[in-house]
Amino acid sequence: MYEWITAVSAWIIPFMIVFIPLYAAYKRVPVYETFIEGAKDGFGTAINIIPHLVGMMVAISMFRASGAMDMMAALIRPLFDGLGIPSEVLPLGLLRPLTGAGSLAFTTELIKTYGPDSMIGRIASTIQGSTDTTLYVLTVYFGAVGIRRSKYALKVGLFSDFVGFFAAIIICLLVFGS
Repeated sequence: MYEWITAVSAWIIPFMIVFIPLYAAYKRVPVYETFIEGAKDGFGTAINIIPHLVGMMVAISMFRASGAMDMMAALIRPLFDGLGIPSEVLPLGLLRPLTGAGSLAFTTELIKTYGPDSMIGRIASTIQGSTDTTLYVLTVYFGAVGIRRSKYALKVGLFSDFVGFFAAIIICLLVFGS
């Protein structure tokens, strides 16, 4: 089974790169012209979301530089320690909804420090795959289509990150032991 999955993984992208243009040609879709038209639309979308991205990056930088993230982590750390949850992953739970690059850098640092097969490394990796960069997603996608009222999407996204964070911890503790 492992060999089969590895083989499929190695060939799926080259297959798609060949299949999509061939199928489009079969359906008589002008592939190059369609690609150029989509690229033009994408460029306009990128220009339109720049102000939203700049605003989000400034807010994240202010949150981290102000020490608010460290204060939140310090308040929650005793609860984690009491529950037997490695408190080293707590900052990742706070960073992940805010920034993909920052949370990936933090995960990389945890894995370098504790190792990929440590409980902390496994939990950090699982959190990275179980949560999303909610604020970035809302900024980019909602900004691209001009949605202004996003409070419900924000609530649902942050709740999903919360559930994903704790589910990742619980599942890793159950599967890999404490």
